[in-house]
Amino acid sequence: MRVLPTELPGVLLVEPTVVSDARGFFVESWQRDRFAAAGIAGPFVQDNHSRSAPWTLRGLHAQLRQPQGKLVRAVEGEIFDVAVDIRRGSPTFGRWAGALLSAENFRQLWVPPGFAHGFLVTRGPAQVLYKATDFYAREDEIAIAWSDPAIGIAWPLPAGVEPVVSEKDRTAPALAELAGRLPVYPAAAAE
Repeated sequence: MRVLPTELPGVLLVEPTVVSDARGFFVESWQRDRFAAAGIAGPFVQDNHSRSAPWTLRGLHAQLRQPQGKLVRAVEGEIFDVAVDIRRGSPTFGRWAGALLSAENFRQLWVPPGFAHGFLVTRGPAQVLYKATDFYAREDEIAIAWSDPAIGIAWPLPAGVEPVVSEKDRTAPALAELAGRLPVYPAAAAE
């Protein structure tokens, strides 16, 4: 297993070891000790599974009082997976990191607590599985505009294609509109 840093400290790209032969493949998608040694300790309390049509965009989502770390992978199709630092006072506040995850490349993205998460289906349908470090709490969830120009995510949308989004994601506010509600970066909290 290789663990690669991204542009955002703490957001990691995992390339698991894949054993393939004429029968198919085998991969360890989670192994507590190896992932903990790489900086992804969990503990995980919930697994989620979604299936989405091509050009569906889900996110950007986060929880405030019960922040979730997410270990994300695509088991069918391909997604452009994104993490956005929403921790007030962080040196990387408002910046994003993204990676293509697919059934063929087996890559996983670790999105730590304190980051918003979203993805775009670039080849689908796509099935996405992710482990979460805290339980889903609808009343604690926030949505941030996927198209917020202050964040500037370079979603790989073909010219003229509009993503398929939920009403919640279509009407989500910009990051700046949520500033007073966002988590505080640990270094800023100590000051």
